[in-house]
Amino acid sequence: MAYVISDDCIFCGTCEGECPAGAISEGDGKYEIDPDTCMDCGSCEAVCPAGAISQE
Repeated sequence: MAYVISDDCIFCGTCEGECPAGAISEGDGKYEIDPDTCMDCGSCEAVCPAGAISQE
């Protein structure tokens, strides 16, 4: 089950640098996770200061 980023994203970029799979990229006003690339490791969720990342 892939992780998703909600509208609570503050567009800080912390999660993008933490993703070992490179599944996170800048979207329109928030970051987005490619579900086909996401490894379900949860490292992005652990570093998000806004709590905007969760499993689908």
